[in-house]
Amino acid sequence: MRFLTYTLLITLVLTIASCTGSNNKNNRSKMEPVKIIFLHHSTGNNIWMGGRILPKNKTIKKLRAIIPVKSRVSEWFRDYNREQGKNYQITDQFFPKAEPYGWHNYPYDYYNIWVAHAGDQPYMEEPSLEILIKKYDVIIWKHCFPVSNILPDDSIPDIDSEKKTLGNYKLQYLALKKKMHEFPETRFIVWTGAALIKNAITKDKAERAKNFFDWVRNEWDEPGDNIYLWDFYQLETDGGLYMKDEYASGKTDSHPNPSFSEKVYPLFCQRIVDVIETGGEKTTLTGIFK
Repeated sequence: MRFLTYTLLITLVLTIASCTGSNNKNNRSKMEPVKIIFLHHSTGNNIWMGGRILPKNKTIKKLRAIIPVKSRVSEWFRDYNREQGKNYQITDQFFPKAEPYGWHNYPYDYYNIWVAHAGDQPYMEEPSLEILIKKYDVIIWKHCFPVSNILPDDSIPDIDSEKKTLGNYKLQYLALKKKMHEFPETRFIVWTGAALIKNAITKDKAERAKNFFDWVRNEWDEPGDNIYLWDFYQLETDGGLYMKDEYASGKTDSHPNPSFSEKVYPLFCQRIVDVIETGGEKTTLTGIFK
């Protein structure tokens, strides 16, 4: 009799667990996934990892190839999904790759790949927007800090020039905005450019950089469209001309250091979620809640 009671009890528990598991699976399947891609290089990777320093030991590197170290941004979204019942799927990608295109992600390069060579085929192995929008609902892109090395303008700006001038940048950004507007169902989040520390840039170049990012915020960005900003430049400079020394990896290294990266990655995550859920209404451009 006692054995029969135990058997019935175990059967009941297993049945309940099975039903619960089935319900959870059904609930997950009902949650519409939102797929997000973050295109970046080294500065972006520091924020993606959230200040998590990856060890350089060769043995550990081999282990990491088998068991990748998760980024803090990925973990933030994992926890948010669990708490809020969402299905936001975020991934990252180096863009463009070092080969064959080259490790360049300035305004010219996004324009060159996405506008000048638009279409359903990759350009030098890099995906066009036509390819990316079929896979992702949110596309995030950025520049690394050499973007701030802006030279004096030529007499006539040239959209097809790689030369870093305000005139060229603005033409390339206007063309990129027009291109992104072709895909109104896709949301784009653009970082304002990464800044340089005072030791690594002249005052003239730093002033031109501030001029450009002010233009991006105040003129290029339009309310009510499918393009949003995350104001990384403001976070790095605190409103000044240069990246704050205490935020940098070294006296001559303008990469964000671990403590700064750990501080701002949640703001990046909050901004992404707010863009998806409210069109960016609840956060400032830096991702701080209003």
